[in-house]
Amino acid sequence: MGEEDDPQSLKRIAAAAHDYDNDPRWAEYWSNVLIPPRMASRSDVVDHFKLKFYQRYIDPDLVLEAMPSSSSSQSARPTPSSSSSNPNDQARQRNSGSTTRTSGSSTTAAPNPTSLRWDRHTIQFSINAWVFMVAVLAIFPLAPKNLSNRAYRLSLIGTACSSLYSLYSLYGKPRAWNLQAVQEWFQSVVATKDFIYFIYCLTFVTSHLHLRFALIPILSRSLEHVAKCLRCNFSRSSLYR
Repeated sequence: MGEEDDPQSLKRIAAAAHDYDNDPRWAEYWSNVLIPPRMASRSDVVDHFKLKFYQRYIDPDLVLEAMPSSSSSQSARPTPSSSSSNPNDQARQRNSGSTTRTSGSSTTAAPNPTSLRWDRHTIQFSINAWVFMVAVLAIFPLAPKNLSNRAYRLSLIGTACSSLYSLYSLYGKPRAWNLQAVQEWFQSVVATKDFIYFIYCLTFVTSHLHLRFALIPILSRSLEHVAKCLRCNFSRSSLYR
């Protein structure tokens, strides 16, 4: 009864029972996560990112634990038999014993994930759409030189801010402000595309050179993010089928 009454335990059970294979958002989310192959093959790492995905897109009230280390992965990871049987058993018990409680909580908490998800997507879409327009202005051959140089720097700064926001949305902040926790957090983000774009933009922003060809990756990234957001919001349109 203790685990059944614990809201976080119920949320983890619901997250484990979610059909990730048939959720197109999970395939897109996992394709944007860059981690070493030896970590991507570990089931506890995959389960951790599934919980992060579930918290971001479905239930933001889910509390995540730190990613388990290699020594504690076996004890922290549930066994396949329990993960396959517990959701059904717990669902039966909840339906028989606490129908009114779960129905009331679901009706009050349902709008929250949608609004948060829209806020994040809207911010990313707005920043990347603005970066794309400014970058096009920077490489436009008939634009004045002063305007072109300013647009060049603004597009790099905008991409750096977008990359930092994406890193914060996916990985959050270090669990503690000490050397070990910061090092673990840094190791998890250092190989991601967003971190590489951030370093790329920081390098050219601090440089006094104005190389227009350096904006080609910026244009590609902003166009990709805008297209993904449009495809997510207009998935029923024949243009994205």
